[in-house]
Amino acid sequence: MANDALQALRKDINEIDSELLILLTKRRRISHSVVEYKISNNKPIRDEKRELALLEKLISYGKSLGLDAYYVNNVFQTIIEDSVLHQQAMLQQNINPEIKGDTNRVAYLGGQGSYSQLACHKYFSRRSDQLIELGCTSFFEITNKVETGQADFGLLPIENTCSGSINEVYDLLQHAQVAIVGELTQSIEHCLIAKGDTELKDITKVFGHPQPFTQCSQFIQGLDNIQLEYCDSTSSAIAKAIEVPNSAAIASQQAGIKAGLEVVQSAVANQVENHSRFIVVARKPMQTSKQIPTKTTLIMATSQNAGSLADALIIFKQHKINLVKLESRPVPGNPWEEVFYVDLDANLSQSNTQQALEDLKEVTEFVRILGCYPSESMKAVEVKS
Repeated sequence: MANDALQALRKDINEIDSELLILLTKRRRISHSVVEYKISNNKPIRDEKRELALLEKLISYGKSLGLDAYYVNNVFQTIIEDSVLHQQAMLQQNINPEIKGDTNRVAYLGGQGSYSQLACHKYFSRRSDQLIELGCTSFFEITNKVETGQADFGLLPIENTCSGSINEVYDLLQHAQVAIVGELTQSIEHCLIAKGDTELKDITKVFGHPQPFTQCSQFIQGLDNIQLEYCDSTSSAIAKAIEVPNSAAIASQQAGIKAGLEVVQSAVANQVENHSRFIVVARKPMQTSKQIPTKTTLIMATSQNAGSLADALIIFKQHKINLVKLESRPVPGNPWEEVFYVDLDANLSQSNTQQALEDLKEVTEFVRILGCYPSESMKAVEVKS
């Protein structure tokens, strides 16, 4: 009888969960109607004052129902982020009708279970077209598929909060004939995964991509008599962990489950908060609406004279443009010469951005725009407790 009572309770919970999904679907549908109004009336997609007022009201009501404020805030922050990003995607498709089609062919690193595949699904889930996945073995192959028209989009990891910038991708962007048209941030949760019943003491070899190895260096240093083998992607590491006895791979829990592997140890990254930023590239640039937060990425070279870089950077301050990232990389074949990658909170259609770029040409050797695209690094509004 006790088991029957438990099953009845679980049935009730399942029914409530189904009702929640129906309500979330209804909410998203209404959100889509909201963006149509914002497009017609030239309203910003994001309204942080409205978000704050809504969260405060929901938290207050939740407290009256006996729900914890932190719990309510977390749930609705996720819902709001989903709503904003879906609205941004709809707006972008509206002003770039050429990207509407039956399919999106997307090239990314690795295959089933790679972090790039997870990021691909996250980004393109906001677009209703059918997704055709093109797993690649190198970053060059990704951009080449986009350049030759074999892929509509390419997904490239550009930086990580733990291991820093991915230099190979920055160097590739110097010459690749692609434009950045989007970005996203993917949470990275590294685990040590292996075949069922494998214990940590039994493992003699660990497979992984160089980036996860770097991001998990402290955990790896604590392992005794373990051989590391580098792979071209996380999905390749998983495949080898399946084949080789007494081995494991560093990958996500989701990837392990899909491959039939189990978690030997979770949370093995150096930092608890581990996120990777990806860029989305296409053959041609796209327009980006002024109604949404926008980034512009450019590459520039300055002279070797003292203060030349400072002269370039002061221009952004003069035109009230926020510089969010500056990355230097060597120029192949030119010893001690460097180019600079710059990320700006700016839209190319804004007059101050246009003037800043004109002024920049006067103090640099060359400037090349890599892309102007919607910013999807959403900062949640802070609710005072």
